[in-house]
This record gives sequence, structure tokens and C-alpha cells, in this order.
Amino acid sequence: MSALLVNIDHIATLRNARGEGVPDPAEGARICESNGARGIVFHLREDRRHIKDADVWKLKKIVTGVLDFEMAATDEMIGLSLEVNPDLVTLVPEKRMELTTEGGLNLAVASNDLRNRVVPQYKGTGIIISLFVDPEVHDMEQSANLGVEAVELHTGTYAHAFIKGEYQHELDRLAAAAERAHALGMLVNAGHGLNFSNMPAFLEHVPHLNDISIGHALMCDALFEGLPTVVRRMADLIERHNI
Repeated sequence: MSALLVNIDHIATLRNARGEGVPDPAEGARICESNGARGIVFHLREDRRHIKDADVWKLKKIVTGVLDFEMAATDEMIGLSLEVNPDLVTLVPEKRMELTTEGGLNLAVASNDLRNRVVPQYKGTGIIISLFVDPEVHDMEQSANLGVEAVELHTGTYAHAFIKGEYQHELDRLAAAAERAHALGMLVNAGHGLNFSNMPAFLEHVPHLNDISIGHALMCDALFEGLPTVVRRMADLIERHNI
């Protein structure tokens, strides 16, 4: 069953603009879960540009559903995630100067490090490992060979193509990747750039979806409509697809 995970990073971005403690990302997480989100996503970056360490522990305490710790696979983040013990960690590429995550992991480069240094540290912990990857069939096969339990399909290219009205190829790529990941026994998560406009076609065309992560678009809509309203509306959109 597909369900919504809300990324609350940009609540922290707004909080940090004044440094006065409001709005509180943990309170945002509570509101999201109260209005239909299955869980919460946060990305603790090396530079702590939005989420701070204190937020992580507050989220661990308050989130009742799925807690997804999005992070680069650095020794610092691995150690902290093992202490926090979230439901899953989503490993993403991270560049210091990027505004947001720009694409999936380069598994041709990262596979040996993931296999030898990263993945073994999570074995036996109960924490699900998800890799944020571009929707390529060979990336699904490489992910499965690494022994991870889930992938998160990068939907950003689809989101950009949707704006131009030429997006069927990207939907086909996502569908093929989802089919292969599912056949290999992995959970199929997805996220980046999804919103109320491009979500219906995405849900209709891409099979086997589990957790769908949305952050920036919901926070933008929430400025005008309210956070409870937009989270409930997106959760209901996804739920209707499950029927």
C-alpha cells in the first residue's frame, strides 16, 4: 500500500532564518502524522543547514509512524543513525554547495564502499537501508546485489519533464525500474519534485509504490492553505490510488 511520508526539512529552514526556535519541525511532524502521513523524512546534512542534531532526537521521540533518516554515508552520519535507530536510513549523494539533492547515487563509483563499509554496519539492527537512485534498471540490480532492502526512485527528472509536457519517457523509466526492484524483492519508495500536479500521472503509471516522500511542494502549498489541509489532501490522493 502506497503512503505519504512528509519531509519536514523546510520547516527547519524557516525556523533557522530567524533562529528563534519557531516554527518547530517536531510540531510540524506531529501535524503531518495527525493528518494522514504514514511518517516523516528528515535530511541531516553535514553543514546542518536546516535540520539540527537536537531536531533529530525530538523527532525520534515524537514520530509514531515511519521515521526516515536521509543522509550521506559518512562515518559521522552512520554513527548517529545507529544511535537514533530510525525505521530506515535513505542514503543520498550530498554536495556541499547544492541547494537540494540533485540526483541518485552513482553506484558505479559507490558500490564497493557501500558493500564493504556501510551496509555491514546496519546488519542485524532492524534498520532498513534504502538507496536514493535514478530510475535505471541496472541501478536496481546493483542495489539488490548490495543487499539493501529498499530503493527510493529519484523522481526529479520526471518532475522537470512534466513541466515541459514531455514526460512519458520518464514515467516509463520509473515504471521499469519499479518493476525490476519489486521483482528483486526490494521495497519501492520514491521522491523528489512530486506535487499535486504531477502526482496523479505518477501514481497511475508507476507500480509497487511503498513510501512516497514529499517536502518542498507541500510546504509551499501550506503557506497559503495550511499544513493540515495540504497533508490531508495529498494523503487522500495517494489513498484513493490504493483502492
